[in-house]
Amino acid sequence: MSIAPGEQRQTHQYQVLREFLGSMDDTLPGKFEITREGIVHDMMAPTGPHELTALRIRKRLEKAMPEEIVAHTGTPDVESPAEGILRHPDLMVIAEADMEIEGAFDPRALLAAIEVVSRSNPDNDWVSKVRDYPLMGVPVYAVFDPRTGTGAVFSDIHRTPDGPRYATRKDFVYGEPVTVGDWTISTDDLPRYA
Repeated sequence: MSIAPGEQRQTHQYQVLREFLGSMDDTLPGKFEITREGIVHDMMAPTGPHELTALRIRKRLEKAMPEEIVAHTGTPDVESPAEGILRHPDLMVIAEADMEIEGAFDPRALLAAIEVVSRSNPDNDWVSKVRDYPLMGVPVYAVFDPRTGTGAVFSDIHRTPDGPRYATRKDFVYGEPVTVGDWTISTDDLPRYA
């Protein structure tokens, strides 16, 4: 197998960025992710409504899912070195058995990635991740937006001239049930940003 010069450059650039993040050893506050454009740094710590939304979604999903599937809110990251992308979803729906690894999760092991839109950088969730997650092979991506009390679920990855993209988008309003993958949960009582 040969690697085209552009792919070699992309792989090298990703490795440099990955090493840089690894060398910082938690010296800078915030969350770091790598996209094809470079490093995304969200300096703001998640607020109460953000964390409460993630908690309620996790609990509701885990009630609906079989015991061997979890809605995980911790580390590690989800990484696709081939695509040059490192992300950290707010929630990852994944089989518990697929968590028994060292290092970052394989994005193709995720059943869904879920993000709660941050007040400080909403385009990261609504634009960049809508592009990155299908490139990584994450089959379902759900966005919950406490700014507006709305959200969307993206699914059905298909090929386009610009690479894999989600073909289906289902919008919802808080108060309506929402289906993420195979599981339907309530969006009642999800907090909003003030």
